[in-house]
Amino acid sequence: MNEDELVANLFRINQTKQRLIRDNVKGENNAKAVHYEVGKKVRKAIQDIGGMMPEEMPTPKKILK
Repeated sequence: MNEDELVANLFRINQTKQRLIRDNVKGENNAKAVHYEVGKKVRKAIQDIGGMMPEEMPTPKKILK
């Protein structure tokens, strides 16, 4: 994962957390639905601004284990 993908993932995670709290989401299935919806919106935002989609990003040369 490169820096851009990491930042997008952190943004997605944070926005999902905020939405779960704000909307007082209860239940695993509802939480999964929110997670999926936020992920789609983050991907759309990346695409709309012309960013590189995560699956198009090159694999980093240095792999940390």
